[in-house]
Amino acid sequence: MNAPPDEIKAWLTKAKSDLDSARILIEHKPWNYDTACFHCQQAAEKALKAFLVAHAAEFDRVHVMSYLVDLCAVRNQAFNDLREKAELLSPYAVEIRYPGDALEVPREDAEEAYAAATAIWDFVLMQLPADVQP
Repeated sequence: MNAPPDEIKAWLTKAKSDLDSARILIEHKPWNYDTACFHCQQAAEKALKAFLVAHAAEFDRVHVMSYLVDLCAVRNQAFNDLREKAELLSPYAVEIRYPGDALEVPREDAEEAYAAATAIWDFVLMQLPADVQP
């Protein structure tokens, strides 16, 4: 690891907070599935960025999941296996956040987004040492 452990842990802590928030939004009324999907995307994005920070990889501050997977895959080709899950989350980064653009998101889509974000989260944690994990 090339970055200070506290910096990596900070990214992971924010990612975990988004993942936990998504779960709460899916499970409790009033259901806010669109917002849950946004938090799923954010959790996955921050987890990928934590991996990049851990490897001192520079990255643009963007929400393009395929870009982040590509950067991670340079360091570990197994990240390519996450591409489909990451791309599933991409539309929830921006399009869903503003009036007029908001999609009606059914619970099934929110559950799928949560599963994708959790898979990315779990994979990233497996790549990082325990001392940087929240």
